Amino acid sequence: MELTILGCYSATPRVNTSPTAQVLNIKNHLFLIDCGEGTQVQLRRYKVKFSRIKHVFISHLHGDHYFGLIGLISTFMLLGREAELHIYGPKGIKEIILLQLKLGKAWFNYPIIFHELESKESELIFEDEKVEVYTVPLKHRVYTNGFVFKEKPGDRKLNISEVVKAKIDVSYYQKLKQGFDVENEEGLIISNKEVTLDPNKPKSYAFCSDTAYYPECVPHLKGVTALYHESTFLNEHKHMCKSTRHSTAEHAAMIAKEANVGQLILGHYSTRYATLDKFKEEAEVIFKNVELAKDGKVFTF
Repeated sequence: MELTILGCYSATPRVNTSPTAQVLNIKNHLFLIDCGEGTQVQLRRYKVKFSRIKHVFISHLHGDHYFGLIGLISTFMLLGREAELHIYGPKGIKEIILLQLKLGKAWFNYPIIFHELESKESELIFEDEKVEVYTVPLKHRVYTNGFVFKEKPGDRKLNISEVVKAKIDVSYYQKLKQGFDVENEEGLIISNKEVTLDPNKPKSYAFCSDTAYYPECVPHLKGVTALYHESTFLNEHKHMCKSTRHSTAEHAAMIAKEANVGQLILGHYSTRYATLDKFKEEAEVIFKNVELAKDGKVFTF
């Protein structure tokens, strides 16, 4: 599982910083999470293949999280895209995109499927044989969701020395990986547990977009491999959280600790700060395993 940060700052794009967007590579899926202004430029800069993006998840309808979407959709059109594009976002996102296309007398030449969200409860919004994606209701000035991406358990692993010793024909290897007992070359039933090993522990990634400190989200984040949580302010500006409904680095660390996550990644920094070191320092007082998101940084889990 690999996470590429395309942008991790709040509000306006600048020459050296970009608003929120990131790409999660999980079980051969390339999920785009939020799409702030300039996202397609960042995709090119960090050599992410446009054609592999089939699913886009938008947390809320503030510009620094979705203004890049219409540009990306338009570029896909110009590149002759044919594959479906699924967009998951708050109710209203379909109207916004279609209105922009209509007034520009443009239309997409590939299927776009909108999945509009309005539930205030966590819900399963994507599932296939390898991955599940759930919403995480958050507390911001507008309807906002975070997302949890979960790997499903993989196949069991062959203990090849034991498989050979048990005289199991190669034609049964796939059945073993699927957890079945099989018959060996002598007609004996071989227990699966005798010749296989447990699969790797499934990994998970949680993205908590703009939100006030909101302990109610903790049950949805329990034990995730990595948590990205907004940390717009340092403690010196903690008083601004109430009106803006944002969090501090300390707030993010409190959520990470209570949810017992493996790693905390801070992001969505206010551009008022010249350096980011204090974000890590303030979070580490509460939660030790803290990393700072930076544009272009790649995390491998």
